[in-house]
Amino acid sequence: MGRILAIDYGTKRTGIAVSDPLRLIAGGLETVETKGLEAWLAKYFAAEDVTTIVVGKPTQMDGTPSETWRFVEPLAARLRRAYPDKEVVFHDERFTSMLAHRTMLESGIGRMARRNKALVDKISATIILQSYMEFNK
Repeated sequence: MGRILAIDYGTKRTGIAVSDPLRLIAGGLETVETKGLEAWLAKYFAAEDVTTIVVGKPTQMDGTPSETWRFVEPLAARLRRAYPDKEVVFHDERFTSMLAHRTMLESGIGRMARRNKALVDKISATIILQSYMEFNK
């Protein structure tokens, strides 16, 4: 059984999280510049066994797609074409940034570190992955 990789897509930076091989624990992996995301993924997939890619689905409160959907949907299509052996799925990412900030605050991370948007993106990807794994138990 391969790992699950989650993507919290952003126009500048993208947070990435991955499960352990047994698919029990989600952990933040990396934050990469979005323009280099697909090259980074190719390198990672060459080294690690990933069977599922979870892409955070940007959704507004009323359930309609948010503005970044126009970037996320084509990304998922490219991933499906490039990696037909991997399942590419969407998972609701509403509130993940807010939950990431709250997690940082509750964990005692200092004020300056909480301003680190790359860390927020990585934590958001971890929240997306954990939510996906819990939803699919």
